[in-house]
Amino acid sequence: MTLKTLSPFGPKMAKLTLPKSIVTKINQEVDTIVASKTLLKKYNYSNKLAGEVQQEIELPKAFISKYLKPFFHTQIKNFVKQVTGKNTKTIKIKNIWVVRQFAHDYNPVHFHDGDISGVGYLQLPKNFNTSRKKYKTNGSIDFIYGSRMFLNQSIFNHIPRVGDLLLFPNYLMHTAYPFAVDGERRSFSFNAEIDKSIANVFHE
Repeated sequence: MTLKTLSPFGPKMAKLTLPKSIVTKINQEVDTIVASKTLLKKYNYSNKLAGEVQQEIELPKAFISKYLKPFFHTQIKNFVKQVTGKNTKTIKIKNIWVVRQFAHDYNPVHFHDGDISGVGYLQLPKNFNTSRKKYKTNGSIDFIYGSRMFLNQSIFNHIPRVGDLLLFPNYLMHTAYPFAVDGERRSFSFNAEIDKSIANVFHE
């Protein structure tokens, strides 16, 4: 008799790999913004976010529409279809922002708005995850749901690699830990809205 592990409870997530072309395009756009005081002031997003980090930058809507929208729409549709069995017809990307995290910066436990959120990784310092402890959290991200109990894990820890993209429901709490080495941990996050008839499970 074969034992099959089921996952009937808790929010579902997806993990995939970003095309290298998208990683390069976002990094180039961020570098262009950072190099211009005018653009940096225009796209500064830090006052709207929870992060205790050095710099958070909103990506321009024209850039999102031209380079990112088709890919993200496809992946969100696939994610929703796999989890719910339903086809979402409407996807609206509300915002995409880049987090430039340096040594000792961190993002406290928080959640997002919209329906589907995502986080992707663009640059990582060498040896950012180095730790004195067996359980290495430096520079990693924790997703938190419920309480730790027998046969139930409440924390999913992910040690990022460049090109990783994680999708998750907006309400799933998460936190990004600080690290102690030199260099930049560059990531982006986004929020998207989908068909309310799918996202609002209380509509009936």
